[in-house]
Amino acid sequence: MRRYGKHTDEDDIRTRPGRRNTRPRTNLRPKHEDAAEGLVLTVDRGRLTCLVEDRVVMAMKARELGRKAAVVGDRVALVGDLSGKKDTLARIVRIEERTSVLRRTADDDDPYERVVVANADQLAVVTALADPEPRPRLIDRCLVAAYAGGLDPLLVLTKSDLAPPDKLLELYGHLDIPYVVTSREELQNGTAVARVREQLDGKITAFVGHSGVGKTTLVNALVPEERRRTTGHVNAVTGRGRHTTTSALALPLAGSDGWVIDTPGIRSFGLNHVDPSRVIHAFPDLEPGTEGCPRACSHDEPDCALDAWVAEGHADPARLYSLRRLLATRERKEGD
Repeated sequence: MRRYGKHTDEDDIRTRPGRRNTRPRTNLRPKHEDAAEGLVLTVDRGRLTCLVEDRVVMAMKARELGRKAAVVGDRVALVGDLSGKKDTLARIVRIEERTSVLRRTADDDDPYERVVVANADQLAVVTALADPEPRPRLIDRCLVAAYAGGLDPLLVLTKSDLAPPDKLLELYGHLDIPYVVTSREELQNGTAVARVREQLDGKITAFVGHSGVGKTTLVNALVPEERRRTTGHVNAVTGRGRHTTTSALALPLAGSDGWVIDTPGIRSFGLNHVDPSRVIHAFPDLEPGTEGCPRACSHDEPDCALDAWVAEGHADPARLYSLRRLLATRERKEGD
């Protein structure tokens, strides 16, 4: 119980101001029509490195964006100090609509999806032909994520001096995916880099692959001025390498208007977020045959109309097999 002295005065008592004296809340937010456009290059513990015109600017997310997060590749609107000088900080007030999104979950049972890259045109899936051995199920999962997110896939096969690419290329031949085969010698003399660049010019390309496949080595060769520490060794027991890239990073492709986005090495690629019905859109030769399918057809069940449609000669049966292999990849682990 609060006690007052003998000579209390009402003027001495602190009172809480009424509603009329407080600032009213509003749902209206400033439009920031004069905000500058920028591209998110990398994200590190709440600080975002952005390219604004020809300047690299450090920024943080405005509180008004709530829980909406910006990722590498996002086009954003910024206000504040855009000089790019040391110890300055801008504010991201708007994230523009995305044209594509590469997402993944930790595993197929994880409900939390993580946006890896935004607005990329294609996904380069890098895999070694040996040391470590290729993991087709992981490649399949990356392809499903690319198709579901609106990215065109590209296969980059490394270390062809250790093993031939024929068997792996045969597995993906019916998917009509462009590919580039490289060897360590070709990376050193630059011939492989030139072939890969042909697939990257004028595009934003995200590179993914598990550790030890030579992904960061290839990115360093494509963007030599941004040298990054390469994989130290590959574990002889697990066949997996050390992680050398800890966060996604967008790098301009020299002599081109293309961009390369290097992403951390992946151990798994969960697809809990993927709607299987979207995968069919990556097979335009099969899509017309789904008109006779029952409602909510998974395209991998006995009543699917695609079986009869393909049997009538409208499409290559191998393409239907490839579609169903990708659809079934959520039910299998990457190492299966």
